[in-house]
Amino acid sequence: MRYNGFEQGPIRPPSEAASLLIRVTRNCPWNRCTFCPVYKGQAFSLRPIDHVLKDIHTIHRLVTLIRERAGKSGQISRDDIAALSAHSGPGERMALNAALHWAGNGMRSIFLQDANSLIIKPERLLTILGHLKDCFPWVERITSYARSHTIARISDMDLGLMAAAGLNRIHIGMESGSDQVLTMVSKGVDKATHIEAGLKVKKAGMELSEYVMPGLGGRALSREHALETADALNRINPDFIRLRSLAIPPRAPLYPAWKSGEFEPLNDLEMVREIKLLIENLEGITSYFVSDHILNLLPELEGKFPQDQPKLLAACDKFLSLSPKEQLIFIIGRRTGNFEELADLDNPVARPRVQAIIERLGLQSPEQADQIIQKIVENFI
Repeated sequence: MRYNGFEQGPIRPPSEAASLLIRVTRNCPWNRCTFCPVYKGQAFSLRPIDHVLKDIHTIHRLVTLIRERAGKSGQISRDDIAALSAHSGPGERMALNAALHWAGNGMRSIFLQDANSLIIKPERLLTILGHLKDCFPWVERITSYARSHTIARISDMDLGLMAAAGLNRIHIGMESGSDQVLTMVSKGVDKATHIEAGLKVKKAGMELSEYVMPGLGGRALSREHALETADALNRINPDFIRLRSLAIPPRAPLYPAWKSGEFEPLNDLEMVREIKLLIENLEGITSYFVSDHILNLLPELEGKFPQDQPKLLAACDKFLSLSPKEQLIFIIGRRTGNFEELADLDNPVARPRVQAIIERLGLQSPEQADQIIQKIVENFI
């Protein structure tokens, strides 16, 4: 197969914003989750290993040039970038941009794309990891997305070898611990497999990030979703629990069910109640809880269990105890990018701007804002 130059996939976790992205596979081998708009209509494929190694070699060469240009100051000028462009071969603009971005962020981490890189044969992944370590021995973290179904089928020995070769964090989209919810959204995995996979990752000595999707059960399964997800997380005790609130863009397969009324999504108020129920039922864990995505209403939901559990619950209660008018102001402020956290309700500059938006739209309550918020959220995806 012909090598057509350096590649990068469309997504990565927010926590990997500073990472070098190395594309090992293209798209998603499952690609049936009804809530997910990514990769739909695109075929999954494994990139030939020599193509991946060429990508790594290209970045190594460019990073070496960047370091030479930056010198002791660590700074690089526009003239330097122009000179680097001249040194880049045909089709290497994406690689140069990736190298510059990585160099500007300290070159400490690498993320393997796309949706499930661990699906390739273990010996191939070990070769890629070895080449990364040879080229970039200073790197502190190499990470990847993986499906629980895939992890569960990898032997403990192979996972241990991957960890020893430098793969030290796995991102898993649990989404829910409820078998009813997982079946409803065609996740292709059950609660037991999520638990098995999470425990296998931890046994291998890797860090584990589990992604949870508030709202995924809709109104009908909200309580089931929260309680069963909490139970699964309690059994796994992942290093990180990360929230990714449900949003339903038109290209997601779940969209027609929402428009027809078959699926009733939660509004922001209901979403916070569900998240509070989840947090209340997390026990016996030492996970770090993070709300690090633009889709989440309350970014201040961040802390370490068990000591920060009261703080997390207090943040939920603070929002829930607001008057409907104040809830509306915060929701619109957050969704329009004027507010970052609940404390911004007292911001003398941002608050009047948000109130002007609410007045212009003629909104009186949080419920009235649902359709507008849906359109705003769609633009984030």
